[in-house]
Amino acid sequence: MSAEEAIARNLSIPACLSREDAQSEIKNLRGQLEQLGPVNHAAVEDSRNLAERYHFLEEQLADLESAQESLSEVVRECDRVCAKQFTQTFEAIRDEFSEIFQDVFGGGTADLVLDDPGNPLECGVEIVCQPPGKKLASLTLLSGGEKALAAIALLFAIMRVKPSPVCVLDEIDSALDEANVARFVELLRDVSRSVQVIIVTHRKRTMECADTLFGVTMEESGVSKVFSIRASDYRL
Repeated sequence: MSAEEAIARNLSIPACLSREDAQSEIKNLRGQLEQLGPVNHAAVEDSRNLAERYHFLEEQLADLESAQESLSEVVRECDRVCAKQFTQTFEAIRDEFSEIFQDVFGGGTADLVLDDPGNPLECGVEIVCQPPGKKLASLTLLSGGEKALAAIALLFAIMRVKPSPVCVLDEIDSALDEANVARFVELLRDVSRSVQVIIVTHRKRTMECADTLFGVTMEESGVSKVFSIRASDYRL
């Protein structure tokens, strides 16, 4: 028991004690000291170190919260800029898609619709088409050839708005009939004025519009041979 606790409890030690009472009191006090356990002489220093560590962590937490708020503001600003640029590009592609669709289908209407216009960066885009003589429908309800032609129109609309130096197409005309291949070739000629197009095809009509043809033949069994032909060398 500490001196403060003794004072708080108004304990007093008699001025005169018998030997037996004194020994009993000493034994009692020693028992109380043993219950307290060993004295930690470093407790004050440990307390000071813990207080310093606590204040350091408080400062670190405040810095992290401030950094989090700054990063959140940067993310919000990026979202605003991205949403603005996406909306501008999306509207430009919509206009080009509608125009190209009418060219390749010989009429009709087509549009791109956002599932959630209020959240353009995360919502889906639905392709709505109406070929000549048909009802307005989603792309999934069109025939295979119509789907291919609509997809080609959308691809070339994107290339008109955001052209790339090179475009690689792998048998993109395989599902088209001869009439639609002719429309596709005209569209391909228009795009190839500003973009180098590499196309894999088995359609002769598509090959006719190429500047250079590369082919693979097998003159001997198991031996492939690559050849090239410049169309300008054979055009009259």
